[in-house]
Amino acid sequence: MSTGNTPEHADPAMSPAHATGLQSASASAAAPHAAYADQVHRAAQQSYSRKDDHVRLANSQHEAENRNSFDDVRFIHNSFPDIAVTDIDLHTDVLGARWELPFYINAMTGGSKQTGVLNASLAEAANATGISIASGSQHAALRDSSLTPTFATLREHTRGFLIANVGPSVTAAQAQQAVEMIDADALQVHVNAAQEIVMPEGDRDFRDWKASIDAIAETVQVPVIVKEVGFGMSQATIRYLYTTKAAAIDVSGKGGTDFITIENQRRKRSEFSYMTGWGESTVLSLMNVATVDNDIFGQNRPTQEGAERHCSKPQVIASGGVRTPLDVAIALSMGAQAVGVSGHFLHTLIASGTEGLIAEIERWKQQLGSIMTLLGARSLTELSRTDLVITGETAQEAEVLGISLKGYANRSVH
Repeated sequence: MSTGNTPEHADPAMSPAHATGLQSASASAAAPHAAYADQVHRAAQQSYSRKDDHVRLANSQHEAENRNSFDDVRFIHNSFPDIAVTDIDLHTDVLGARWELPFYINAMTGGSKQTGVLNASLAEAANATGISIASGSQHAALRDSSLTPTFATLREHTRGFLIANVGPSVTAAQAQQAVEMIDADALQVHVNAAQEIVMPEGDRDFRDWKASIDAIAETVQVPVIVKEVGFGMSQATIRYLYTTKAAAIDVSGKGGTDFITIENQRRKRSEFSYMTGWGESTVLSLMNVATVDNDIFGQNRPTQEGAERHCSKPQVIASGGVRTPLDVAIALSMGAQAVGVSGHFLHTLIASGTEGLIAEIERWKQQLGSIMTLLGARSLTELSRTDLVITGETAQEAEVLGISLKGYANRSVH
């Protein structure tokens, strides 16, 4: 799923307003503790159903993977690569750790019996292939500790790099609890306002999100990734995140799982259908990152603006609509240090089981190496210097935003 987070995203029980409502209701009841527990139980049951709905609806979106922004980008062919497949080094350095592969299983699920089984299988595949994996939103387990095993199974089945996941509606202490719950090496904080707005039981107040992200980044003992969930990042968003303590950003653009569509299908009247396709694509989001980098840092030297605003350069992760190893190569060539894959791997797991997913990841590893060989790129650094032609809707949008495309087509000569 392109969001990297299935539905567990939003949990109304995690918002202060919702918690206050539950408390006031319990206080007025004849048996306040029992009434409060009953409300929490009913909210939990609703959450479990939502999580399973999300998996089902997300999987259905990937039964036929559609055209997206990656189809607007192509590499310029090199007739003389001058290297061999055995020369290829696929490793990348992410958040202080060495990853042997530059793509990983991005946030998906957890919080119900079914999704706990999926998490165990995903982690088993990650461990067998040596790739990293991110948890789905852990809000459900933060509210109901009986659901902790549906997330803890991730660490039980992989020794690799593992990323925890919360939203900005939790406290800093709860974020640290999520990290400890699965013995995570990093933490994703997903920002999903577009999903929340359409979600029938979603949050409607986002005023505290920035302060919450700051508090989480200050408190948790692991690096923090701020992650969109399939709606991409504008230049304004990226500029803001560069002023935070985020160690990385995941631009997670549109093109894969559409959570507006999913949440709209869960509404009785499906009245938000006109919002399908909201947001920035993954490719355009990566171009936005490059534009902001150039404006603030220039040739890797902080400008006056960067110095005055105490800007730092977080690492960049790409996800959203990644369907093939070619999409991975394009994202890496456009500046991503790693690429998250959700929907395609989820669909593969459901259709072919754990062994089928393991085989698919191994195929992606081999094919990515083949693509880099064809391009004459021994490493990800060399891949970032290959030439790209960007056309179609992505080129049109870039032109409107004042982003030059010529530089992408002439990188190998510099």
